[in-house]
Amino acid sequence: MNITLQIWRQDGPDRPGGFKVYEVDGISAEMSFLEMLDALNERLANQGDEPVAFDHDCREGICGACGVMIDGQAHGPQLGTATCQLHMRKFENGATITVEPWRAAGFPLIKDLVVDRSAFDRIIEAGGYITVDTGSAPDANLTPVPKPVADTAFDAAACIGCGACVAACPNGAANLFTAAKISHLNLLPQGQAERWTRTENMVEVMEEYFGSCTNHGECEKACPKSISIDFIAMMNSDYLRAKLKNRRLVAQ
Repeated sequence: MNITLQIWRQDGPDRPGGFKVYEVDGISAEMSFLEMLDALNERLANQGDEPVAFDHDCREGICGACGVMIDGQAHGPQLGTATCQLHMRKFENGATITVEPWRAAGFPLIKDLVVDRSAFDRIIEAGGYITVDTGSAPDANLTPVPKPVADTAFDAAACIGCGACVAACPNGAANLFTAAKISHLNLLPQGQAERWTRTENMVEVMEEYFGSCTNHGECEKACPKSISIDFIAMMNSDYLRAKLKNRRLVAQ
């Protein structure tokens, strides 16, 4: 395959940036998108040019480290797929592909295609901890969990924290990420002790960094794990209940 890449290059957050065009030939259709960028970077390095900076780690669609806008779509044209699992066979030979970083106020740019997603870490930190009994592991059937509840909690826990939901949202909102992280704990018996403080704290830290959800639904479409926006409704309901319950606790 021969392709043309238009890649955003920017040396740092305070430096001017712009698109640079690269002609890449001899690309296998079986390469992943990141392997194609590896091939480009190898050629740039051999020419004495600066390689393109991009995030990656496991390359198995699990860690959430990867993620770029490809032709205006978070993670590219294949739904339910992280950038590292997107293969070049999804593109036509001779195609021109535009590659950009996540663009959101909550994800300040570091360099080229790399953005700072540490705001997600702050949301997770605000969730605190889960109270569990210490000692030996309990029997598996000691705390019964209905299968529909377990399945729904698992669906929420599938979130890999890549940030595609934020990048795809016209408002730069992180509601799908936060809702998934809240819901997979709030649904289970083990998560009930801190349920209300967890919900209030995580939502309010989220609001410090990201925009508001107005139900566009782009987040669900862009999510590589196809997490449902139903979790946002669950989070909103829990947040309202949390404000009432936590206020009563303070009043006491």
